[in-house]
Amino acid sequence: MDSIINKINELKNEIEKLPVGYISKKTINGKIRYYHQWTEMGKIKSKYIKDGELEDLHEQIEQRRKLQKELKALEKEVPKMKNIPLTELHTKVSAGDKLIEMTESVRKFERRDCFKSIQKFLSMPSEPRICVIYGLRRTGKTTMLFQTIQDMSPEELSKTVYIKAEPEDTMAGLNKDLGLLHDNGIKNVFIDEITLMSDFIDSAAVLSDIYAAMGMKIVLSGTDSLGFWLAKNQELYDRAYSIHTTFIPFREYSRLLKKDDIDEYIRYGGTLRAGETDFDDEELLAEESAFRSDESTRRYIDTAISKNIQHSLAHCEDGGQFRHLYTLYEAKELTGAINRIIEDMNHRFILEVLTRDFKSNDLRLSAKNLRNETNPEKRTEILDDIDIDAVTKRLMDILEIRNAEEQKIGITKTHIEEIKEYLKALDLIYYSPVETNVAGSEPYESIIFTQPGMRYCQAQALVHSLMKDSLFNEQTETAKNNVCNRILDEVRGRMLEDIVIMETAKKLSKKKYKVFKLKFASGEFDMVIYDRDENVCGIYEIKHSDKAVDYQYRHLADEEKCAQTERRFGKIVKKCVLYRGEPFKSDDGIVYENVEEYLKTISNNTFVMREDRDVQMDEEPKITM
Repeated sequence: MDSIINKINELKNEIEKLPVGYISKKTINGKIRYYHQWTEMGKIKSKYIKDGELEDLHEQIEQRRKLQKELKALEKEVPKMKNIPLTELHTKVSAGDKLIEMTESVRKFERRDCFKSIQKFLSMPSEPRICVIYGLRRTGKTTMLFQTIQDMSPEELSKTVYIKAEPEDTMAGLNKDLGLLHDNGIKNVFIDEITLMSDFIDSAAVLSDIYAAMGMKIVLSGTDSLGFWLAKNQELYDRAYSIHTTFIPFREYSRLLKKDDIDEYIRYGGTLRAGETDFDDEELLAEESAFRSDESTRRYIDTAISKNIQHSLAHCEDGGQFRHLYTLYEAKELTGAINRIIEDMNHRFILEVLTRDFKSNDLRLSAKNLRNETNPEKRTEILDDIDIDAVTKRLMDILEIRNAEEQKIGITKTHIEEIKEYLKALDLIYYSPVETNVAGSEPYESIIFTQPGMRYCQAQALVHSLMKDSLFNEQTETAKNNVCNRILDEVRGRMLEDIVIMETAKKLSKKKYKVFKLKFASGEFDMVIYDRDENVCGIYEIKHSDKAVDYQYRHLADEEKCAQTERRFGKIVKKCVLYRGEPFKSDDGIVYENVEEYLKTISNNTFVMREDRDVQMDEEPKITM
């Protein structure tokens, strides 16, 4: 039996390396074109086959079919799960060959960083605890369940089931099914979309206290992340291992989707859907993709975030978790309130970015660059002539949240704080510390969205609305486009700062390091990393540019700023500019590093504070409790 199982595993590994699907032929404008087509999560995907690729692809697909036929014959020799009467089940249960067929579509996908946490849970000794995978839509939850099942041996598969929960299902029905499954020797149960059950949050403890205690390994997944968070804080307490999927750092996005462009991440980062689309295939461009437009972004906020919160609150303690938000919910204004608060946070971010640049020398640098642009089509003097105060005022007017008079219930500070609490529970926002060396100023925290694509798309729509202002309409189309692109570049630059500081803070050991932005009376260090144990620090400028200019590190070379910093955070042992160009060291001793490589490097547990040694970092993803 062991030799058969080993051969099965070998065949699976070989099959996994080969392309799925089939080759189709189409005649377009009298010319024959060939397409590689396959089914992915229930949808047909298609990719044009370039000249010279057809023969190799055909051979690989035929080889896959041959190996699959051999695999099917071997699997018949392995003991199957006992037959369970489907008429006695209350939920949608899949097992055996049907389950193997369901999971086939994810075989070619890369694994999330947190995937190993599921395997770690399944390998642990039996105890009354369950595993919970939660995150917003399109972050790979169901794919990870299927990948885990794909990795199982035939013997393990014979004791495994997958349950797809439906809104009409109940915990009472699931309880009966689990009892029957246990009696039939089932050891591993994967339950997807369990938060759709209206009574899940208030009845979740039965899964850990009874069935996990009886030796079952139960893995739950669901889109309503807040429901799991509430269940953990109430019913499950310390009886659940949690795996979060919402936050997808650049290093992981790059590895999963084979895209090393930080601008691609800024535009679409946050979900894995955008990367599944072949941007050269016109047939796929029509598919909905998160953050591809302002409309799709608002739809994502409405369905994936706002309804997530409302659904979970409504089904916890009969709505008892609404707290001060109940009046908004009762007036059917909670969705709008959540949307407005997210929009307001994004608008304030844009206002800070643009007014900061308008009031500082950065705008004058942009004016100079536009004025001296070597390409005549991009050259403009528009920024030399604008009224900065007037533009700033118009920005503030445009960014104001409107339609307050249409709200029956006013949004109070308490409402805002409670909604922010839930957004944080969803891993959607991250609080980044900002220190200051300005007399009389206190440290504070800035809010960073963990899904950059959502923030950028709203920012892009807002900037384009600014470009329609009467002042700009008097300019040529070329001049307006140049200024629009310049402002969007400033937005991408600030977002890059946020991405770097957040990902650095999330990876470095919080006990040993403090990561923050440091503001002065004039200017700032984009990022400071303070080593508490050795009382030393590194100071950083983060630039969206792919060109190195002395002006970029003017703050790092400022002796007074450095002296103020060393008085509080110890000796400065590294001065670095992170940018999109090639790495080098300036004559002034400033280290230039490529920001994309930096973001990918920190995933490998290497972070250089000094050039002669590495700094200790947290381990790769852990199961949190």
